[in-house]
Amino acid sequence: MNFLNLKTILSSIVVVTMISGCATKTGNQTIDDNQRAIIGTTIGAIAGIALGNNIGGGNKNRNKVIGAVAGAAIGGAIGYSLDKQAKEVANSLNTNVNNNPNAPLDPSQDLIVSNTDNYVKIMFRDAMMFETNQANPTMSASAKINKVTGVLAKYPNTLVQVVGHTDNRGTYSLNKQLSEQRASNVGTVIYNSGVKNQIFSKGCSYDKPIAPNTNATNMALNRRVEIFLYPNQQSVTDTCK
Repeated sequence: MNFLNLKTILSSIVVVTMISGCATKTGNQTIDDNQRAIIGTTIGAIAGIALGNNIGGGNKNRNKVIGAVAGAAIGGAIGYSLDKQAKEVANSLNTNVNNNPNAPLDPSQDLIVSNTDNYVKIMFRDAMMFETNQANPTMSASAKINKVTGVLAKYPNTLVQVVGHTDNRGTYSLNKQLSEQRASNVGTVIYNSGVKNQIFSKGCSYDKPIAPNTNATNMALNRRVEIFLYPNQQSVTDTCK
């Protein structure tokens, strides 16, 4: 009986993961959707050849071709997936994908949809989500969250992480509790929509400010809830660091 060379397969997967994680920018030029798909397809094909070459029995060249075709299909799909989800989420919220790193510093931007190679992120300012000192989303905020769940229903394997952030007024523990409550309540709205996604929530207190907590404007920037959409467990990051 012939078996796959497991060590080679795992090595190939690690290499593909490392490469794809570094393939969003070339110099100062952002890679667009088509280029991302080409990169994903190429990486997938290379990995497929490596895997096909290690399939026991049969014709080695044939196995390489089969592996390359399968790998290319998977890589291409990965290349488009997060871009596609980000656009669909943005459309549902009547906005555009905004990957400008300075966008969160703009007080007029109270809702920002962005994406990287590892996740889609939806950032909501607290002012548009909650009444002062309250942890339950307002009706209008719940309506916006439910627009996102309409997209999530199409991607049941996407992992959802809701993260709360505060400014530094008050004690760390009180802010921790508030940030956790707000994240948990937003997660509950998503869960109650009936989606099949795994949903996690987390509160960061004031551990990860966007701007220094030196004035009211900056503090308002730091009070936010972020929803992260991950394609798999390996993409999950510590959002409080």
